[in-house]
Amino acid sequence: MAWDPTLWALAGWLVLALLVLTVVGEVLERFLPVGRGNKVFKNINDRILAWWVMVVVLIGALALGKGGVIALFLVISFAALREFLSLTNTRLADSWALAAAFFFVLPVQYIAVGMDWPGVLSMFIPVYAFLFMPMLAALRGEPHSFLIRVAETQWSLMVSVFCVSHLPALVNLQIPGFEGRAALLILFFMTIVQGSDTIQYLWGRSFGKRQIASELSPSKTVEGLAAGTVGAAVLAALIFWITPFAWWQAALLGAVIFVMGFFGALVMAAIKRDRGIREWGPLMNAQGGVTDRLDTAIFAAPVFYYLVQFFWGA
Repeated sequence: MAWDPTLWALAGWLVLALLVLTVVGEVLERFLPVGRGNKVFKNINDRILAWWVMVVVLIGALALGKGGVIALFLVISFAALREFLSLTNTRLADSWALAAAFFFVLPVQYIAVGMDWPGVLSMFIPVYAFLFMPMLAALRGEPHSFLIRVAETQWSLMVSVFCVSHLPALVNLQIPGFEGRAALLILFFMTIVQGSDTIQYLWGRSFGKRQIASELSPSKTVEGLAAGTVGAAVLAALIFWITPFAWWQAALLGAVIFVMGFFGALVMAAIKRDRGIREWGPLMNAQGGVTDRLDTAIFAAPVFYYLVQFFWGA
């Protein structure tokens, strides 16, 4: 995988596209009059800066092979779990459960990815961690807000570890005729997620009239949802050559990825509003924390993984 020419070809195209977007974005931000349009392009330029970091880090991890990919996403899951749990109603009595989340559940999930244990990947957190984490909390004998505390910890693990771990798990998929190249599916997925999210943002801010949930995310509109779905399908069809899919299959998967990401981000926005925060944490400029950069990928990742595994896996 490290020297797959397809990886380097796509990496070259991504870098070229980012260079063009960077120049265009900076010019538009500087020369547009201060106002709504200027703020939109300021946001886009912040996103482009985040894309540069993500592309460089992801390409570097892919170049290192399976170990590099797993290490990257393990660190991402750890940071996201920390951000999520920092907003929960934890008490001193939860210390055992929290320690288990960071130093047992998270490592076991990624060991399952590294050892290619699909059964453990799919069942360990939703079944075993779901049952045993409340047991640890109950052993401390603190009943105050017990259900809320346990549910928040379980949700943190599902979002930050279970869902995210399905991205590096893509490298384990055995697809006839695509052997040794499954890691390209991660690049396909992230390209669709980031590209289509920007399309829906630009279209929603520019032409959106009907907001879907105005109190959660004003930029998410019916028009943006439609534009993002079409944009994701077109973008996926354009880069289908790095996947085992036909162009129309890639287009359908692109649309599914976007729709799941769109509503996943809406759910994550609801959690932030419930906690009275704008961002999950300080990561880069105005782009928030690790979870802010992943919010459109979190719900889409396991859905994409299991669709590919079911329809294309050996």
